[in-house]
Amino acid sequence: MRDEIIAAIPNLRAFAISLSGSVDRADDLVQETLLRAFANIASFRPGTNLPAWLFTILRNLFRSEYRKRRREVPDSDGAFAATLTSNPDQTTHLDFEDFRAALEKLPPDQREALVLVGASGFSYEEAADICQCAVGTIKSRVNRARKRLGELLAIEDGEDFGPDRTTRAALAAERA
Repeated sequence: MRDEIIAAIPNLRAFAISLSGSVDRADDLVQETLLRAFANIASFRPGTNLPAWLFTILRNLFRSEYRKRRREVPDSDGAFAATLTSNPDQTTHLDFEDFRAALEKLPPDQREALVLVGASGFSYEEAADICQCAVGTIKSRVNRARKRLGELLAIEDGEDFGPDRTTRAALAAERA
């Protein structure tokens, strides 16, 4: 049986090269095929076609690895992985709680106008119809609500949205 396995190696290698298109990958496939064959030699039935059994192992191994590799992204230098950073979730939850508390401090008419226009996506005209008031009144309420929220949340400019400066610096350093 040992001689028959050794005799099948050149044909296994040729088959592996045809499947993988790479001599190095083919050698790895043949080696893994032989390891699996020796590990499962008890499942081989003497008198059956040993080379066919080895070719089946090789083909199944190639297909399994192909399915795994198909989901992988080539990233030998780590550039793609570096883009997959995410902001920590702790601050997001705290920011949301701060926002909810600040929203509750707004007068009801301003909060209502802001939620209709800002969160629900209604136009100023639609919000005015819902609140049964003039469009200018809704615009004024939304403007005052946004200004007051900015004051309550200590938001001075667009840099204050998203992660804080320390977190942004840490994420930038990690990517570099």
